[in-house]
Amino acid sequence: MSETLKVSEIYRTIQGESSRSGLPCVMVRLAGCNLSCSWCDTLYAKSEVPREMTLDEILQAVAELNCRRVALTGGEPLCQPAAVELLGMLCEAGYETLLETNGSQDISVVDPHVRRIVDIKCPSSGSADANRWENIEHLTDNDEVKFVIANREDYEFASQAVRDHHLGHVCTVIFSPVWGTLTGAMLAEWILDDDLDVRLGMQLHKLIWPEKDRGV
Repeated sequence: MSETLKVSEIYRTIQGESSRSGLPCVMVRLAGCNLSCSWCDTLYAKSEVPREMTLDEILQAVAELNCRRVALTGGEPLCQPAAVELLGMLCEAGYETLLETNGSQDISVVDPHVRRIVDIKCPSSGSADANRWENIEHLTDNDEVKFVIANREDYEFASQAVRDHHLGHVCTVIFSPVWGTLTGAMLAEWILDDDLDVRLGMQLHKLIWPEKDRGV
């Protein structure tokens, strides 16, 4: 019998974050997370009873949504060991495969064809102690690092991390403001004032569908 995963939702949308923002994408959201970030906007992925699906069932659900791009997200997908196998299967099936991970789990086990979008948690998240800094050694130019920023302290933390680890020479680096807390304009000013070569990332799905808090 195929391994199973606990799934929160599967849907087709416009990718709202990462360098693939604006492109059609199937989101496979797995349930459960090992962190409790203060600004989390997918709490339902932890609180609701998930659907248990085999890997074959997930692949079939993805195929029915007719999109060449798939993102595995959460919650925290790598908390479920079978997620690694699913990522490999998606790559083998020919999908452009993205992984959105909170940065606390080992990314070295993930198929190298996967575009790994790795959070580094800032102080305001309450989860900065969970950052797995060893992941930086495994990043390639196919990957991305994302900092979600709520205030100036977060910005200084993120900027220092970029400099200390030379992240701009390793992969794409994204600074994203916490929705409703820090404006994109303010974060953009800080980036420009410091001549920091990072990408400003807005949550495009929230701009397109501001009245919806899931399935987008």
